[in-house]
Amino acid sequence: MSKIFVPKNYKSTLGLYDTQTAIGLLKRTFEERLCLALNLKRVSAPLFVDPTTGLNDDLNGFERPVRFDLKETGTNAVVVHSLAKWKRMALAEYGFSPGEGLYTDMNAIRRDEEMDNLHSVYCDQWDWEKIITRETRNVEYLKKVVQGIVGAICDTLDFLKCRYPQIDVELCRTVRFITSQELEDLYPALSSKERENAYLREQKTAFIMQIGEKLRSGKPHDGRAPDYDDWALNGDLLFWNDVLGCAVEISSMGIRVDEHSLSKQLQKANAQDRQELPFHKALLAGKLPLTIGGGIGQSRLSMLLLGKAHIGEVQVSIWDEQTKAVCKENGIVLL
Repeated sequence: MSKIFVPKNYKSTLGLYDTQTAIGLLKRTFEERLCLALNLKRVSAPLFVDPTTGLNDDLNGFERPVRFDLKETGTNAVVVHSLAKWKRMALAEYGFSPGEGLYTDMNAIRRDEEMDNLHSVYCDQWDWEKIITRETRNVEYLKKVVQGIVGAICDTLDFLKCRYPQIDVELCRTVRFITSQELEDLYPALSSKERENAYLREQKTAFIMQIGEKLRSGKPHDGRAPDYDDWALNGDLLFWNDVLGCAVEISSMGIRVDEHSLSKQLQKANAQDRQELPFHKALLAGKLPLTIGGGIGQSRLSMLLLGKAHIGEVQVSIWDEQTKAVCKENGIVLL
């Protein structure tokens, strides 16, 4: 059963018709701003992949992909969790150069997702990836890219507010950068999510870096697969959400593993068997470009910029009966 929180005196700023129109405008505007900020081109992407390639994102390692058989080929396919690895292969195959990148619409089914105001079994995001050089494979470049994304988000909000003056959402363009260990040191008695809320309540916009390694407490800030982000050069972008009164993650991103960090992280995760998969073999052999990339939640961003209380107000999914009843009782219109 999903969890639902109803903000006190919540009422959607936009009606159903204006919401649909605004979502379309938001997506077109943000895509333009993102491409300008990061020098990206749109490409087509798969909805499902061959599970033997190692291209699917394993997320935290326990989520089950949706699996089905193909009549004509006699083989299986799995619906993607994300395109973190596929994008890197595509950059190599399509002939992109350093400083150039791609983005695509990623649609996934995450059947084991816990459902609440921010989570659905349907995941839609802009997946993007960009080729970098050995010289730009550092934290300074990571921060520069994060600031570009934040600028694109804030520019999109400003544009929406010109079209819909009733939108009263406010975002902070100044990004605070903090490592997950520094965050734990600030709030040692709090859980990871509680730390995020405490920090974002004050700072409003933050990028929490270095996610995946165990902290001094013995636990990582959050789970990360060992074979796409370099745990020393990644992070989550969060904004404070006034409607829900909490921090909201809009993007998980980072500089990707090279052959050295991949080998070390697979060992730490006890996942050395993946070294025999085609993607991992190519990476370990130095046949794939160095890249930076991430995913930006489309429904999450729509919620944030339009001041919505529930992700079901901006996407169509399946909800349990209690969630539907509570939303109907409180004027939250699920699409």
